[in-house]
Formats: sequence, C-alpha cells, structure tokens
Amino acid sequence: MAITEASCTPPAPAQPARPGAVLPGRRALLTLGLGAAASLTLRPRTVAAPAANPGILHLPPAPPLASSADSRDIAEWREFRDRFVTRDGRVIDSGNGGVSHSEGQGFAMLLAEWCGDRVSFERILGWTRTNLARPRDNLFAWSWRPHQAIAVPDNNNATDGDIAIAWALQRAAERWSVPAWEDLAAAITQDIVKLCTRDIAGRTVLLPGAYGFTRPNACVVNPSYYNLPAIRSLAALVPGTEIRRLEADGRHILAAGRFGAWRLPPDWLHIDAATGRMTPATGWPPRFSWDAIRVPLYLAWAGLHEAEAVRAAATFWEAARPDTLPAWTDLHTGALSPYPGHEGVRAVAALTLAARQAGGIVRPAFPPVATATDYYAAALIMLARMASMEAGRDAAAGWVPAEGAA
Repeated sequence: MAITEASCTPPAPAQPARPGAVLPGRRALLTLGLGAAASLTLRPRTVAAPAANPGILHLPPAPPLASSADSRDIAEWREFRDRFVTRDGRVIDSGNGGVSHSEGQGFAMLLAEWCGDRVSFERILGWTRTNLARPRDNLFAWSWRPHQAIAVPDNNNATDGDIAIAWALQRAAERWSVPAWEDLAAAITQDIVKLCTRDIAGRTVLLPGAYGFTRPNACVVNPSYYNLPAIRSLAALVPGTEIRRLEADGRHILAAGRFGAWRLPPDWLHIDAATGRMTPATGWPPRFSWDAIRVPLYLAWAGLHEAEAVRAAATFWEAARPDTLPAWTDLHTGALSPYPGHEGVRAVAALTLAARQAGGIVRPAFPPVATATDYYAAALIMLARMASMEAGRDAAAGWVPAEGAA
C-alpha cells in the first residue's frame, strides 16, 4: 500500500480542551482519566528554537569518559543542552509553551549520562527532585508550568518519565560510582511496579500513571511507555519477577495491539479486563503518531529488530518519500496527516529502516539537532542516535527474557 498525497485528509476539527490545558497532543490527557479525555488534533510542531539567553547552559566541554557516544554524538548533545536545558537543570518543552515534564527531565538525564556530562546530569537531577518529587512515594509529578501560581497543579505521575529517570540514575551510578543513585533508581522502580502495574486478563500491564487509567472492566495503556531496554536493565534492581513479567507481557501487547492497513500501534490502547481484547482507546485520535513512534524506537534499541511493530513501521515509512514522512496516520480510516513529520520522526524512521534493512543495526545518518523545530523533535533525534549505538546491548550481555516471553 503506497502512501500518496491523494490519501491525505485534513485533520478533524479540534475539540475544546479542558480549562487550563496547555499541552495539546502528546501529554495533555494524563490528568483526565478514562471517559473524560477530550479528543485532540495533533498539529505540527513549528515553534522556533529559543534564542540563546543567560538562563541556558553553556558549559565547557566535559572530559572524555568511557561511553558508546562518539564525538559527533557529544557535539549534538551540547547543541540539545544549550537550546533546551536551563542553568538550573530544567528541560524546556519549547513546542508546548515552555513547560517541563518528567519525560523531558528523564530523557535529558539519559543523554547527559551517555555523553559523560556529569555536571549537566546533576543539575537536571537536582531540578527534577526539587520541583517534581511527590511527597508520598518515589515517583515524579508529570508536569511543571512556568509563570503559574501553582507550578504543579496535577500531582499524577507519567510512568514513562519515571522509567527514564530511574534508568538514567542506574546508568549514572555505575558510570560515576555513586551508590545512592542506584538506591534511588531501585526505589523508583519498586514504586512503578507497586503503583503503576495491574494484572489485566492474565497479563501484567503498565499504566500511564498511578491513577486515572483503570476501570473495573478495562484499562488504557500507552504503548510508547514500554521502554524495553530500560525495563530490562531496571529488572536487576528489584526482587521478584513482576518487572520481568511486565517486559514479557509488554512485548505481547506491542505485538498484538496493532491496527489498520499498516498494522501499527496506536498512541493510546484500550484493553478489556475480561477478554484481553485490544482496541484503540476512545477519547484520543486513533492514530500512530507522536507517542507511538517511540514503539519501534524502543524495540530497535532493545535489539528486537524482527518485532512485528518494527516491521510494520518500516513498511509504512518505506512507502513514503524521506522528505514527506507523514506525521501520523489514522488507524481507522487510513488517512494521513496533510503535513510531514518533523525531524524527530525522520530520525526514528532512519533507525527503524536501518534495523530492518541490515538485519540488525547499521548506524544511519540522522538529522542534526540544529534542524529540529522544538524540544521533542530534538529529543527523538538524540534518542535515536543513542539507540543506534546501544541496540541489543542488554541481550549481548546475557539478559534472559522472562519465561514465556514472545
């Protein structure tokens, strides 16, 4: 099935956002809960890069440390850091009104560790703990809004951000020999398992947040929150088999929860508690878009190049010209976005196609961070670069999946 301009249709009119919502598209619905989410229209991220200012980090080059990052990766990290990280360690989502969230903090911590930048890592960690820590557990509030009387109006967490933060801490503890960071990573992981997993239809499911995503007869998950290389690594920090079951059952969900002509994962997925039947979740556009593109990213990063979602995404992107990769496709109608995806989409597509075409990872060319229109595009570029250097590392180190993994 070829992607053509004739198959593109304009996005549906946007539904009214809830009062005070400032994060259209990717993250605005974490606080709404099931049955209350307004349908959103995804729009291209066109916010220009912020001009350099005294609040942004401009640090001297870090000394070289053992890392899979090469000199170009480190230069790209510095570009990302200088554009999106403030002096006190806040990561600015320039495409969403300058807010910050646990996802961005976790991504930046991962990148700083990967590139051996301890100064930035500690600043980002410090801001995160000071401003997003929750009082009764080791997880983090999902969003922080500048210029508001209450910067954290919603104390719910975002599980993908918590996973990224825990993984970054685990890695940094090993790199820089700081046992307290590993202890914190373990505590975060234990609370993820305790508060953000449920047994649904005989499988362990990862919830997007500690509350708001379950009903007696169903739950909603976000497939892109299954950061498999992170989950695999964090399994070493906690006792029991729950997190290994989470990884194994997550692979099943990513394989089975695919829809439409292209058999792609949706951004949000409904799972029936009695039967385990999966459908695109109501209340969100039934799209493979800004969130779901992280599914093939994480699968490729984990070395799962033959995974169904990797094959499906590669087939989808192979059918388009590289300069016109769609930002999204509707999994019900097959309609495509009438505008191309940003540079982050192109980076993930390049990684995915390299994984499939080479029967493993051959490092492709990635768009420069300087060409990214906003934080999320730049973050995807950097994560794709990191994944291309680390793909399959855990499997190569002898990690064994949970029994019964697909």
